[in-house]
Amino acid sequence: MASQGTSWARIMVPVAGGDPDARVLAAGAILAGAFDAELAAVYAPADVADLMPWMGEGFMGGVQVTAVQSLKDAAAAGETTARATVETCAYARKTFTTLSSPVWSGLSMEGRLSDVVVFDDATARGRGPLSESFQQIVANEQRPTIVVRPGLRIDGCVAVAWDGGKEASRAARTALPLLQKAGKVVILAAPASATRYFDPTRLQQFLEVRGVTSEVLALTEGGDVAALLLKGAAAAEANLLVTGAFGHPRLQEFIFGGTTRSMLNAAAGAPSLFLSH
Repeated sequence: MASQGTSWARIMVPVAGGDPDARVLAAGAILAGAFDAELAAVYAPADVADLMPWMGEGFMGGVQVTAVQSLKDAAAAGETTARATVETCAYARKTFTTLSSPVWSGLSMEGRLSDVVVFDDATARGRGPLSESFQQIVANEQRPTIVVRPGLRIDGCVAVAWDGGKEASRAARTALPLLQKAGKVVILAAPASATRYFDPTRLQQFLEVRGVTSEVLALTEGGDVAALLLKGAAAAEANLLVTGAFGHPRLQEFIFGGTTRSMLNAAAGAPSLFLSH
């Protein structure tokens, strides 16, 4: 007998008062609507406290005051824009929170109190004011995170990258609410590129008792893991790929790129990503 389905109650979308806000909020509303969840828009402005270490004794008082005031003015303008964008979002169960200094501490707490955090594709690629927040949420806070790309659907095909490791296991388990609502679930296994032996049918069994029927797509070629998984996801016509994130030490990932970075920098047409570290 399948176990009772799990659910999400709070979908968090960090916003910065820019053009991407509307797109990522629309995607967040799709996710929230599937679970009748709260859509929590959290405005994260640039933090005045981050400017202070650069303002040593060498700064003239007037220059210091002007820089701080300019940052405050920009934060206020961004909040007005972000709030207006949230108000235009048609989803009913939405909230808007503005963070104050220390901004990162507040964003961390909001993430800890959310089931999943949603970012847009450009932010995940390292562009825009929230790019550092994205890496911190995924790698430091280890919150389940969705990188939204065009074509995101809840009832479509979801591909699950599986190598039997702890990152892949955590991703599959935390994505379970999505898998239970998917129209189709495909487990992607690339044994020739793995560093360990694993049996993808074990994940099938794990999902089956939780109400998720899946199939296995074996990627028998060798080579780059990220390229294989993206190719497999395309073959399965998946619009969402569930994968572990930052499996190697952060410094090594930064220097060598890593599978996660390759996934984030995938070409146009790649599926949205569900990341869990």
